[in-house]
Amino acid sequence: MTSFDCQIRLAASSDLPALLEIEQQSFSQDRLSSRSLKRWLTAHHGIFMVAHSAKGALLGYGLVWCHKGTRLARLYSLAILPSEQGKGIAGQLLTALEKKTAERGRLYMRLEVAVNNNAAIQLYKKRGYRVFGQYSDYYDDHSDALRMQKNIRPMGDFVTVNKTPWYQQTTEFTCGPAAIMMAMSSLKAEPMSQHKELDIWREATTIFMTSGHGGCHPLGLALAAIKRGFNAKVIINSRDTLFIDGVRNEKKKAILHTVHNQFVAEAIEKKLAVKYQELKLLDITQWLADGMAVVLLISTYRFDGKKSPHWVCVTHIDEHCLYVHDSFCEPNKQLAIDCQHVPIAKSDFSKMASFGSSRLSTAIAIQK
Repeated sequence: MTSFDCQIRLAASSDLPALLEIEQQSFSQDRLSSRSLKRWLTAHHGIFMVAHSAKGALLGYGLVWCHKGTRLARLYSLAILPSEQGKGIAGQLLTALEKKTAERGRLYMRLEVAVNNNAAIQLYKKRGYRVFGQYSDYYDDHSDALRMQKNIRPMGDFVTVNKTPWYQQTTEFTCGPAAIMMAMSSLKAEPMSQHKELDIWREATTIFMTSGHGGCHPLGLALAAIKRGFNAKVIINSRDTLFIDGVRNEKKKAILHTVHNQFVAEAIEKKLAVKYQELKLLDITQWLADGMAVVLLISTYRFDGKKSPHWVCVTHIDEHCLYVHDSFCEPNKQLAIDCQHVPIAKSDFSKMASFGSSRLSTAIAIQK
């Protein structure tokens, strides 16, 4: 059989028995269960394709996950029956997956591959993927994995301005401290820890939010960076008390007003550079060009539909995308790699970088 005998289509529920057989023959560990495969067959943000012979026999499959709200996709799994390997099937399947993924508006495909899987590494390199990182102790057998990426709709290159370490927030409410820690560590190598994360949260929190713990004020985060030896600049498009839209309790509102005014007074005392104007992508571009580290407030609506304010650390920017480290890694749904250098199309920036009915937009830039 030659590679031209292979046909590719979307997977169907009737393929499940054959898919399980491919999984059984292809992997000795890290196998997908029947339940997982069933879930993939109906996953709204998934792309599940199979390669089959002219007679309909399944030869292999590929799975892609399209991250909601971003231009990033991840090749979750690619498997070809051992008896059918070496015939070009994997390459054809990968091409079909990339095309379908690009049609959904994704710009980048990422994947992980075992460092000792030379055949797969060579396949990916031949098809334009390149290594941009490595994970230690990634697989069940404790082997390492290379992280690879390809621009499936060529629009620029993957060039990092500052080498920004990623940190996973340890609570549901400390995205701000996690983001500012990543920004500080990109400029001055120093350990990031929960102790520091909670210290910064206590310094920067607004006390009350729509429910539960308080969100972090941009002035509070900037002041926390100044306290730790950095210079800071802030852009906010409102002089009003922040994060008050969803608070109905008048006592809580009064406390938010008080805390906001305290941050404003301290910012004046510390001579923090604050501009009260609309945040533009050009501001972030210029800050990065000046070698500064940038922390940005976004709305999570396009990620999870929850319309929550969320702080992220900008890692770099190119012609078409802004890239961010997101400190929140959703349990059982995301891996750390899914939250690093997440591409947000510039055309989506204005929608992502504003929060609430007041359309709050704000960002912080720090430097040594």
